[in-house]
Amino acid sequence: MNTVFLLVVLIATAGWITSTVTLRVQSLQLKADRTERRLALVLEHFGIEEPEPAGMAEVRDLIRADRQISAIKEYRRITGAGLAEAKLAVEALAETLTRAEARSRPQPQAGAGPGAGAEKA
Repeated sequence: MNTVFLLVVLIATAGWITSTVTLRVQSLQLKADRTERRLALVLEHFGIEEPEPAGMAEVRDLIRADRQISAIKEYRRITGAGLAEAKLAVEALAETLTRAEARSRPQPQAGAGPGAGAEKA
């Protein structure tokens, strides 16, 4: 009887400690997220860009070669990021590269289609 009571008390105490720690970790994560957002706003306000880690040129080359998985692996190796963070970063970088390359291509001029420049009768 005493053993069962002691076991129930231990399980209840472990549950309480676990829930308390979980709530505290969630609270700290929210504070860290808020701090990161504020820091990003300050950096943006002053026009400061975070320096790029060494080796990102290779990641960009892998993205251009359509080797996303290798790019994610290389990004993780360079930055120490987790899988989800690296995947999001590589996808964002791929989108940025796609937009930059689209802007650098010469744009067709208006009316420069077939027959443009032919005189009308």
